[in-house]
Amino acid sequence: MSLTVQTMGVWGTLIGANSHLHWASALSHGCYKCCRDAGCLAPSPAELSLQQDQRTLLIMRLLAQTLTVCLAFSLCRSDHHGGQHATITLPPDHHSFHHGAVVDRCKGIEFDAVAVNELGVPYFFKGDHLFKGFHGEAELSNATFAELDDHHHLGHVDAAFRMHSEDSPEHHDHQFFFLDDKVFSYYKHKLEDGYPKEISDMFPGIPDHLDAAVECPKPDCPNDTVIFFKDDDIYHFDIKTKKVDEKEFKGMPNCTGAFRYMGHYYCLHGHQFSKFDPITGDVHGRYPKEIRDYFMRCSHFGKKSVEEHIEREKCSRVHLDAITQEDDGDIYAFRGHHFLSVSGDKFHSDTIESAFKELHSEVDAVFSYEGHLYMIKDSEVFVYKVGEPHTHLEGYPKPLKEVLGIEGPLDAAFVCADHHIVHIIKGQTIYDVDLKATPRVAGNERPLTKFKKVDTAMCGPKGVTIVIGSHYYQFQSPMEMIASKAIPEQHNVAQELFGCDH
Repeated sequence: MSLTVQTMGVWGTLIGANSHLHWASALSHGCYKCCRDAGCLAPSPAELSLQQDQRTLLIMRLLAQTLTVCLAFSLCRSDHHGGQHATITLPPDHHSFHHGAVVDRCKGIEFDAVAVNELGVPYFFKGDHLFKGFHGEAELSNATFAELDDHHHLGHVDAAFRMHSEDSPEHHDHQFFFLDDKVFSYYKHKLEDGYPKEISDMFPGIPDHLDAAVECPKPDCPNDTVIFFKDDDIYHFDIKTKKVDEKEFKGMPNCTGAFRYMGHYYCLHGHQFSKFDPITGDVHGRYPKEIRDYFMRCSHFGKKSVEEHIEREKCSRVHLDAITQEDDGDIYAFRGHHFLSVSGDKFHSDTIESAFKELHSEVDAVFSYEGHLYMIKDSEVFVYKVGEPHTHLEGYPKPLKEVLGIEGPLDAAFVCADHHIVHIIKGQTIYDVDLKATPRVAGNERPLTKFKKVDTAMCGPKGVTIVIGSHYYQFQSPMEMIASKAIPEQHNVAQELFGCDH
């Protein structure tokens, strides 16, 4: 913006003979700092202390220039921001991720709290948002837990846990949230009457402004217990007796969140985590580890060695998208942007795009047949000849309806050795497709109601493996899987299928 001599003259006339007094008053109220920070050429308080009779004219002249420049700067700022005040960008680990915020779990944010619901799905809280499970967009916490934070508008959850106690049936499977000095209790996502309550009323001896909380049911702890964290202090709260034992967990950093998952206890600190013993606080194994490697589906971040990539895919708690086993026993498992291959005792991990560049990522289902991988993504089928490298067959992708006679999306597909029938799972229904028939038609429709949702499945020397979340179930054959009324023993995907040692 250009400033004219005439403009400065007008300012000088308006200011008048006592302008130096007004300027000194403005300085006393911090305006000097505002103009200084804005880049204005304002005189300092020391300059104003000089003799009035020697400096009055100079001060008027400088003041006129200063106020004009500051006014121009202010108008520019107002115009640039549409007449609104400039917004302040908060650091990524700040609590204030509010309604309009875009929260990205893969940016390495520090979560405020974690709680696992009655179905075993972790809820990760940040500001007034939450993430359900291991992938997906953030949503407002109030959308799932109505009235949460409506009373206080704190914009975040300090701590959370799901109560597990046979000794306290009135609170069993209830979810508790801690905000400042209040506790909220929800059952089936509904706030219970009488809540929120003071933390001291519900959990006497437990302080306000908690950092984390996690349930510790029997037999993990001697009695049904809740473990509370605040700074360096650890409190074991006996649900039945309401007795509080203060502990000292020397081997573990301060927890910003804590949760129990698949029988293990995890302490979150920043965007890392450690697995700990709930009684002693001991941390065994190679910790801390990166949350995004094991509890998030994030495609690319940081530099990792080959061994670190393999460990990530072997030990991740994020559910698999697709898995298949070839006749020779080799396994291919797909999750997000990555895949893991297992051949005997050798593991290999890489991005899907590097080995199957036409697919890029996000495979819905995969099955092996006659030395080829049939990979299903949305409503298309990609076919690769197994080898080094894998060869994408000409003419593919083709429509799923054309290749298998069924509309997508699909949850799982598998072929058992020496057979030509692909078994397709879609929701709670299973279909058969004869791969030697022309045209191929999805038929022999049967219900599969023992599982609410199947993530993926494969068939191999040990029979049919159904994968749901971090667990899998085995059946001797597709017929047994369909006919059986009982759900077989639950197995751990990371430890038992891939040999993860933690």
